[in-house]
Amino acid sequence: MRTITHWIGGKPVEGTSDRYGPVYNPATGAQEKQVAFASVEDVDAAVAAASDAYETWSQVSLAKRTGILFKYRELLDARRDEIAELITAEHGKVHSDALGEVARGMEIVELACGIAEKLKGELSTQVSGGVDVSSIRQPLGVVAGITPFNFPAMVPMWMFPLAVACGNTFVLKPSEKDPSASFRLVELASEAGLPDGVLNIVQGDKVAVDRILEHPDVVAVSFVGSTPIARYIQARAIEHGKRVQALGGAKNHMLVLPDADLDYAADQAINAAYGSAGERCMAVSVVVAVGDTGDTLVGKIAERAKNLRIGPGNDPASEMGPLITGEHRDKVVSYVTGAAAQGAEVVVDGTGLTVEDPPECANGFFVGVSLLDKVPVTADAYKDEIFGPVLCVVRAETYDEAIKLINSSRWGNGTAIFTRDGGAARRFQLEVQAGMVGVNVPIPVPVGYHSFGGWKESLFGDHHIYGNDGIHFYTRGKVVTTRWPDPSEGGINLGFPSHS
Repeated sequence: MRTITHWIGGKPVEGTSDRYGPVYNPATGAQEKQVAFASVEDVDAAVAAASDAYETWSQVSLAKRTGILFKYRELLDARRDEIAELITAEHGKVHSDALGEVARGMEIVELACGIAEKLKGELSTQVSGGVDVSSIRQPLGVVAGITPFNFPAMVPMWMFPLAVACGNTFVLKPSEKDPSASFRLVELASEAGLPDGVLNIVQGDKVAVDRILEHPDVVAVSFVGSTPIARYIQARAIEHGKRVQALGGAKNHMLVLPDADLDYAADQAINAAYGSAGERCMAVSVVVAVGDTGDTLVGKIAERAKNLRIGPGNDPASEMGPLITGEHRDKVVSYVTGAAAQGAEVVVDGTGLTVEDPPECANGFFVGVSLLDKVPVTADAYKDEIFGPVLCVVRAETYDEAIKLINSSRWGNGTAIFTRDGGAARRFQLEVQAGMVGVNVPIPVPVGYHSFGGWKESLFGDHHIYGNDGIHFYTRGKVVTTRWPDPSEGGINLGFPSHS
């Protein structure tokens, strides 16, 4: 059985722990690989390699850094199908979705290719007699990223390309459930010419995470995952004096006003709720139907949901693949089977789905799509982040009632409004308490040169990820005040300097 190893100092390293985790093909339920789990010593070795590399990498010219990143972008473009196949094999999402993931990650690589423009400082001349002041941004040192299973290529690319472009070195701890895609990304970075030790991977579990958080030579940590873990990451990182950005979970609402195109809204609700089997923090998990739109909208969503083709991700006919594990599938199912008892109406029940063509998928981690209507806000299906293909519909009589409902959520990651009324849309984008807003766009994930991040319990830390926020997170500012006195000047003055 193939073992996926760590990558430390420019080469694969199996590590010292003698602990391994299973890597499944979610479409068949079969274990096809294993991944080495890092020991504390393995993490220390990766950080040591990154520390050694930082001494020279931080001094490498911007021209050379960007040259490597341009080459890296070329390699990613040439290998995008290969990377997508690794994602599908271990995550389960359909190939077209995996290709989209790779493309969105490459946006950040392209942003990193322009790092010379982003790192330009500022200069003020003659702020005082013969005095100039400049501001510059410099790298931090060794930084780390801890990334989730749902985007095993894209989320790592949200982090390390910008970090290394800014002159840092990086230690990545990807999800142990689907580690091959991120490992391939690091291999390609080495092939592009990234020096040994600049980018490292440690595989594993909480042992690796905790050592990263407490290691004195790691100065900053980026994280994407669930809210409880994000809160833990922030607390432990701050305890050990680190800079931290920790992106948590979500319960994203899609508000549909009576004037909206309901066919379009239904199409987009399907795409946003069930794409990637609902395993994404920007999935629409709640539709808020305003006024008399509810019955018609629910009918249109149900009609579309019943016709979705579910199967293995490598089948071009499949529109949705399996969930990541059998345990997660069972948890998702529990929300649907318990919904009616908590007051919801089960319009579409996908919990009994099995895939038997091809026969090897009979034991896969499949679940069908479910649609719950008239869901009480007290129901578990509404309160919790399900992270699966379950869409809740909540009714509201007015816009004001709907916005109050959305803003009462403890999360504030993304949200959307569907309407033809520009005034209503403008009001919504100003009033809604969320970090990312879509107007007739159900999944408003920003392009690479804007930043991604939510509000409330969807973000722990001061900086959003990628874009300008990402560059600021991976650098720190320095202000230099300069005076080149005339040789004829001299004398002693013990007074506090003033700008005159």
